Amino acid sequence: MIRLSLIGIGTGNPEHVTLAAVRALNAADLILLPRKGEAKSDLVDLRRLLCRNLLDDSSRTRVVEFDLPQREARADYLGAVDDWHGAIAGVWAELMATHLPQGGRVGMLIWGDPSLYDSSLRIARRLRSCMKSRMKSTAGREGEVEQKVELQVEIVPGITSLQVLTAEHRIPLNALAEPVQITTGRRLRERGWPDNAASVAVMLDSGGAFEALTPEGLYIWWGAYLGMDKQSLLDGWLADVAPSILARRAALRKQHGWIMDVYLLARRPL
Repeated sequence: MIRLSLIGIGTGNPEHVTLAAVRALNAADLILLPRKGEAKSDLVDLRRLLCRNLLDDSSRTRVVEFDLPQREARADYLGAVDDWHGAIAGVWAELMATHLPQGGRVGMLIWGDPSLYDSSLRIARRLRSCMKSRMKSTAGREGEVEQKVELQVEIVPGITSLQVLTAEHRIPLNALAEPVQITTGRRLRERGWPDNAASVAVMLDSGGAFEALTPEGLYIWWGAYLGMDKQSLLDGWLADVAPSILARRAALRKQHGWIMDVYLLARRPL
């Protein structure tokens, strides 16, 4: 039996980690920390800091780091993501089999929240088949009887970048009695402003998807590295501040080697 906890840890401020997340961390037998390369070392550094500060002194939890597989850059975006998820699930299965051969509790620290534009839940759904495949392979080599794979997944919700964005700009997500749509930079660039949306929250933008929109009449609230000590904020009418956002984004990315940003667009100030 493997019990996998996907633990939302907020967006970079250790004070945003909930008491439920702290309990889940200390209940784990094994915590897996992904490394995403030197350019994004800040992300694993924060996870290391949380483990050092939040695990009880008497805790017997083991912390194991691993290199996250890289996603192929190819035209078939969804296919590339699907293959990437399969590779990650395979790595998870291997690590769990190696470090918890008799089963136990595994914790994964999820940036933000597992429910919002994060693939951990989708990867976890593929984990069971990866575990079965690995056990069949092991049983075949060693002449053992194949065991039944039992996997339970729990979610510990965390603070999202959208919550921090609206808190830092001191705004709601939507105008009074109006809907808000959450989308990605790629879809905004390809499809434009979503139908019937009074405000649009944009995540996973590789840079400047708002340039695909007619800027007149649109207000933007932008934030990068939300919750971290290098947090950066800008807001204003899109036609006025778009160049400033693009310039600051480029400068910050050059300075830090990576960037995570999110923004909210609306047809009038909220």
